[in-house]
Amino acid sequence: MIIGISTDSTRVYPHFGRAPEFTLVKIENNKVVEKRVIPNPGHTVGSIPKLMKENDVNYMIAGGMGHRARDFFNQYNIEIITGVEGDIDNIIKKILNGEIKNLQGENLCNPSAGKGYGVEKIHEDGEEHHHHHD
Repeated sequence: MIIGISTDSTRVYPHFGRAPEFTLVKIENNKVVEKRVIPNPGHTVGSIPKLMKENDVNYMIAGGMGHRARDFFNQYNIEIITGVEGDIDNIIKKILNGEIKNLQGENLCNPSAGKGYGVEKIHEDGEEHHHHHD
């Protein structure tokens, strides 16, 4: 799993498109295996979502994001998590601890962790709903 974070040095940058850089964090087995920073390619429409897709990003974390960027990420099946702020290393710790969740209330790292409180209760019984019928 790779998480992209709009960043400015050590902190989450509040406005996604104007972030000076993006920190890409690769997580395997609930451990950070790679962390790299790539510069913002410039604010042309769709350039950042395309760059994230090319880097196999699964989740994009930002303070805030405009509608057009959201539409591009949706097209690329990259999930957006906004309203996040603070120090990047703290954010990564929170992801590993299961404190940052996606829109379905699932823990980013381990969907089965943390059941029994909050939104997850809805998903506890009836796992059969996750099958896809083609």
